[in-house]
Amino acid sequence: MNQDLSVKNLLPEDCPPEGTRRVLGGRERVFYDGYWIRTYPTPANSLEAKRRLIDALTRRLFNHTEHGLNIPGTRLAEARKTYEEEADPAIKRVKAGMLAGALFNRAADIFRNLVDLQECGVEIKSSDALMRECGRCLLEAMELGRFVLHRSGEEGIDELWGEPFRAFTTPIEEFYESRYIKIGQTKRDIDHIADTMVATFTKIPAFARIEPLIRDFARAARIKTETLRTDPDIFDVWPQLVTAGERLANFAPDEGAEVIYNISDGHSISDGLQLIRAGRDLIFFITRARTPMPKSTSEYSERCRVYLETGSAPTAPAPLPA
Repeated sequence: MNQDLSVKNLLPEDCPPEGTRRVLGGRERVFYDGYWIRTYPTPANSLEAKRRLIDALTRRLFNHTEHGLNIPGTRLAEARKTYEEEADPAIKRVKAGMLAGALFNRAADIFRNLVDLQECGVEIKSSDALMRECGRCLLEAMELGRFVLHRSGEEGIDELWGEPFRAFTTPIEEFYESRYIKIGQTKRDIDHIADTMVATFTKIPAFARIEPLIRDFARAARIKTETLRTDPDIFDVWPQLVTAGERLANFAPDEGAEVIYNISDGHSISDGLQLIRAGRDLIFFITRARTPMPKSTSEYSERCRVYLETGSAPTAPAPLPA
């Protein structure tokens, strides 16, 4: 059974220490940020395990950032030349992301070959020139990552750019523990957005019935955040998230004379529906990336505040083209 366990309503002194592990509901969980997060077996700290991890993190990065950044490592010199020669700041920002993508792929190419050599009996030390070059590529890519936006176009996610470098430079056990910490922070922000939506829309008569839909979606999002795609439970967890999001996005305001004229208690109904869908989308983005998006979260909270006070929602940044 997919359980969502938290103690966020307890006082801090009643919570277990951060990093506490217990078996709950038949699964080991670790406690961070008020949530019991499901854990997974940690691979051995080997070059092969790090190669698989860096490959997975690189794919994850390209899946959540702007399109067009997945440049093969073989084109690194081209990517660097066109970036360095570009004068237009807006175009240079995009080319910085393309260069970062080529650097990530070059690092992954090097690591794959190092693993192949190791399997042939060649000893690979951390001081090896290729190991140093791999680390240099990852570090430069991470520095360029600040220019890259999330696929929504709203903000960058620096965490995604730093993960492959940390996986390269730290023991795997330490890296996985840092991911559990980040998942706890992600769950916290999902709840923050959901609480903001509830506090905003339950004060408006046309949206008075929406709280259960928001809470169901937030719960499904928290469970998805801690569930790996390789977990058999994903076949239940992902459909529950998608359908909960559909129910929230398809919410119909209560009928009444005010709603017919697109106004409820002085609030624009169409603006409210757009803001609900924007909150749904933001939770989706955060859940899939398994990383907080503080700038987008803060901006969404401000839009809700303005809508509640004025009856109209400010315009959100336009998303990047698909």
